[in-house]
Amino acid sequence: MARGAGPERPAPDAAVYVISVAAELTGLHPQTLRTWERLGLITPGRTGGGGRRYSHTDIELLREIADLTGHGIGLEGVRRILDLEHRAAALAQRNAELQAELDATREALQSLVASRAAVAPRPPGTLPALRPDTSSQIVVWRRDQR
Repeated sequence: MARGAGPERPAPDAAVYVISVAAELTGLHPQTLRTWERLGLITPGRTGGGGRRYSHTDIELLREIADLTGHGIGLEGVRRILDLEHRAAALAQRNAELQAELDATREALQSLVASRAAVAPRPPGTLPALRPDTSSQIVVWRRDQR
């Protein structure tokens, strides 16, 4: 460990807090945590002996559930909100992956068009109808200009 550095922090998903500590960190009663687990709102890790262990991510989720219920939202509403948040996050991640793939495809297409333009120049603003070959899997069709 580096001099003057504090102890290493566990990963956000590392299940390290016992139920009493999780309850204290969230300001909730341990029975509330057990109830929310039974209802499927939270799934803490387990030790070999079956003891609950909560991660930092679990603590944040417990705080979010407490905030929602504190604003008068029922537990089924909380479940629905958490599900929608999870779906939105998954869609955002997928969107980012597709955007990166699109950017890479555009870059490859521009590079290919530029290399072919050096051999056979085309009027500006037109793309060639690219045919698949051994070096590329990209096919672009030019719309007929009528």
